[in-house]
Amino acid sequence: MSHSLSQIATARNRALDYSLNAALIVGASFLVGASAHLSIPIPGTPVPLTVQNLAVLVVGLALGPWRGFAALSMYLIEGASGMPVFSPTGPGGIAQLIGPTGGYLIAYPFVAALVGYIAQLGKQSFLRAAAACVAGEVLLFICGLSWLYTMTHSMRTAIALGLYWFVFAEVIKILLAAGARKTWQHVFPRA
Repeated sequence: MSHSLSQIATARNRALDYSLNAALIVGASFLVGASAHLSIPIPGTPVPLTVQNLAVLVVGLALGPWRGFAALSMYLIEGASGMPVFSPTGPGGIAQLIGPTGGYLIAYPFVAALVGYIAQLGKQSFLRAAAACVAGEVLLFICGLSWLYTMTHSMRTAIALGLYWFVFAEVIKILLAAGARKTWQHVFPRA
């Protein structure tokens, strides 16, 4: 009888773990979608300045590689299906994924996974989180600029449209994400 009770308890714990993971993934995808609406269109470039990249970094740091990847994949599916989760400065839906910001958007799941993977290695610290975010931003801009290059056929133009305007803001986002990680480690020591 006790054997069957332990099996029930294990099954219940597993079901709670799955439910918690699903809730975290869905919540994180909505967080990124909400942050996309905090955007500033920049004259002369089709790429807006958004808080979205900060949310992607935070999701990667908070959820780790596989849940971060799942959350951002869900975000892309939501946007591609027409939900209003992309920046309002673009056309939305599939058109946003193949437009000028498509390279950045498609990179999001991989950025979150990379950030989550690097952040969980070794000692958890502000520097580790910041290094993870820097690596994520490098991947993000490699993908985004590559996409812009295919659209403009000029690396100079791609860099002018998709990098120069954003460097300072991205440094601030990296520091905020790493600081958030350090803060919630003190508030939630087991998280």
